[in-house]
Amino acid sequence: MQVTLLGTGDTTGTPTPDCDCDTCEEARSRGVERSRFSVHVRNERTGEALLIDLSPDFRHQFLTHDVGLPDEAVVTHIHFDHLDGLGNAYRLLDALPVYAADEVDPVTDESVADTIRRKYDYLDRVTVRDRTPLEPFETCGFEVTLVPVEHPPMLCYGVVVVDPETGAKLALTGDTNYAVPDESRAVLADADLLLADAIVPAHLCEHHPMGGDHHGPDGVPRTFGTKHMTREGALALAEELDAAETRLVHLAHYYPAEEAFEEPLAIDGEQYHL
Repeated sequence: MQVTLLGTGDTTGTPTPDCDCDTCEEARSRGVERSRFSVHVRNERTGEALLIDLSPDFRHQFLTHDVGLPDEAVVTHIHFDHLDGLGNAYRLLDALPVYAADEVDPVTDESVADTIRRKYDYLDRVTVRDRTPLEPFETCGFEVTLVPVEHPPMLCYGVVVVDPETGAKLALTGDTNYAVPDESRAVLADADLLLADAIVPAHLCEHHPMGGDHHGPDGVPRTFGTKHMTREGALALAEELDAAETRLVHLAHYYPAEEAFEEPLAIDGEQYHL
C-alpha cells in the first residue's frame, strides 16, 4: 500500500492564519505545511484509494499532492477538522461510500455514522455504511478495523488498515489521550507504520488549564489536558505497540520552532510504501 500524509496538523494547522509565532514563520520559510488531518491509502494492486478522514483542506490537499481522488472513505469522529471536507464530494465524485462507527455516543445520542448521515443528507453521492468497532470489514481491497480510543467527551476511533495479500499494516491512533484501551492496543500493535496523535511536547502541559495526565515513570505527562497525547506519550505508546516506524501527526503550531520540525514529527506530503 502507498500511504500519503495529506494533512498532519491540528484544528488550525501550521502555519496558522494571521500568526507570526516563530514556528509558523519557520514553516513559511521552509515552505512546509501541516494542514488539517487526512491520510490517503492507495491499494497498489487494485488502484483503489481509501481516504481516512475528510479534512476541510480537502481541495488544497488534492491539488498539492499527486494522489487520486478517493474511491471510499473512513471517518474517525465528527469534529470538523476530520469531517467537514466531505462536502467536496459534491461534483467531484460520482459516488463515495463512507464507513463510520455504529456505536451510539451518549454525548450526541447518535453514532458517528448517524451524524454524518444527518449532516450530509443533501449529498446523494455519499452513502454512509455503519460498521461495528473492533470488527474488521473490507474496503478498497484492504481489511479495515475501527478501534475505540479516548478523546473525551466524544467517541473517537483509531484505524488499522491491513493488506491481506502482503500483510502490510498501517495503524492510526486517531485523536486520543494516552489511555487507549488494552483491546485497541492489541489491534494497533505491530504495524509497519504508526501514525500517532502528538499535539504538543509534554513541557507545554504547564500552559493547559488542566495540566497533563497519564504520567510516565519519569513523571512526564503523556496526555496534554484530557484529549490528546503529548509527543512523549505518543512515543511511549509507539514503543509499547512495537511499531516498525512511527510518524507523529495532529501537531499544533505550539511546538517551539527549534522542536517543531525534528524527527519523527511529520509534515504534509510524506509518502510511504508498505
